[in-house]
Amino acid sequence: MAEKQITAGRKTYALPELFLVMATQNPIEQEGTYPLPEAQLDRFLLQLNVDYPDESSELEILRLNRGEALGIEKTQQVQITQESIFEARKAVLGIHMAEDVERYIIRLIMATREPNRYSDKLAAWLQMGVSPRATLALDRCARAHAWMAGRDFVTPDDVQSMAFPVLRHRLLLSYEAQAEGIAADSVVKHLIERVASV
Repeated sequence: MAEKQITAGRKTYALPELFLVMATQNPIEQEGTYPLPEAQLDRFLLQLNVDYPDESSELEILRLNRGEALGIEKTQQVQITQESIFEARKAVLGIHMAEDVERYIIRLIMATREPNRYSDKLAAWLQMGVSPRATLALDRCARAHAWMAGRDFVTPDDVQSMAFPVLRHRLLLSYEAQAEGIAADSVVKHLIERVASV
């Protein structure tokens, strides 16, 4: 996933520059999925929680599915070129991030590794802090969030918005937190409340 190559048997194959891995996980008793080790989870940039669609979206799904079954194309699909994706990647990396915002990212990450400095709750909830991959992911995702908002600079709000999908699958919660039913998002929320943004 991160090495940009795969190996089958004794042969290694380079992957194209535009490559990504997406995975789904059924939250109901992990049915049909197997839990991944933390080292593999860490390689996923984000973990997005997808809820049920609202009524209008559900109706659209119903009609789209029926149309597809009948062989009716609803609309022409918009094609995005690889070049435009590569240009967008460069634009995202070019978004300005002030040193104060960089240091905020580092403080959030360090709070997962040294939780007792910030809160007894954090210290009790976290078994282990997040890796440097989390730092890199939070940096890139905060930049992308700002870019998608049409700004050429990153704010602490961008960092906070992206902290949930970047950190939720990387936090290793303690047995105590699991026994109390503490979700990873609650821990991220507590981190944001405890760690100063400036």
